[in-house]
Amino acid sequence: MCLRMIESEIEISEDLVRNLLRDQHPDLAALPIREVAGGWGNQMWRLGDELAVRIQRMDTNPDLQLKERRWLPTLASRVPLSIPVPVRDGAPSERFPKIWTVMTWVEGTPLDHGSITRSDHAADILAAFLKALHVEAPAEAPDASDRGGHPKECTEGFEHFLRAVDLGRFAEDDIRAVWDDAAAAPGWEGPRVWVHGDLHPANVVVAEGTLAGVVDFGDVFAGDPAWDLAAAWVLLPEGGTSRFFDSYAQADEAAVRRARGLAALRSLFLMLMGQNGDRGLPGGKPHWGPAGRSALDRVLKGL
Repeated sequence: MCLRMIESEIEISEDLVRNLLRDQHPDLAALPIREVAGGWGNQMWRLGDELAVRIQRMDTNPDLQLKERRWLPTLASRVPLSIPVPVRDGAPSERFPKIWTVMTWVEGTPLDHGSITRSDHAADILAAFLKALHVEAPAEAPDASDRGGHPKECTEGFEHFLRAVDLGRFAEDDIRAVWDDAAAAPGWEGPRVWVHGDLHPANVVVAEGTLAGVVDFGDVFAGDPAWDLAAAWVLLPEGGTSRFFDSYAQADEAAVRRARGLAALRSLFLMLMGQNGDRGLPGGKPHWGPAGRSALDRVLKGL
């Protein structure tokens, strides 16, 4: 499978977060703390006006936060949208057995709770962000894990989502045709470039009707940019995809084909999470269903 499934949750409270700060960063412990809705692998707590505590909740592997600590300061200096930057490290302790990180807060509303009304601007700024991000990564940059492979390597995950989701008005044959085309497309032959790897509506924020920031870089890797190009269908309103690719101006036909298939995969994932939420299942997100259906509709319409 190319998308991690949900693991068991650890309950985290305001008192726990404050006590962790008192133990390890007492100069920050008096700042106001408030929970941020959403997230499952990691939970976010606002810390004052400018900071946040990113604390492992369902994730059991520290590598994702460690990647963010290592690479986000470098990436933040080159991209035109706000991204979180680690400022303090939290270590496992008797009080809490996992790592946590104090990061800068990215102001805005998550897209899964907001909307884009300035479609052209959002398409242009997403293209500018990804052009700036998609530069050759150093040799020590992390490889892809469960994301990042050629679509044909992710067919098992695609089939799982296709079987699990109530497709409603969508025709399975139409979805499968998009996927089969992506799986048949030539692979990435360029250098390993930086890739966010997990661009969906909960991992970008909007303000004043357009994209304002990108968060959750736990899956950042060096590899095929098509994994991020899928965001043109997943994030942008109808009509934005074509403008995005015109502005990005460095995706060949094969990359677009791979990206469109990966957008179909991501759309099905969002629909499944929404379906799980409607059924009251752990980790489900009811409001992700409409986002996934809208994205899949754009995918099937092409550019």
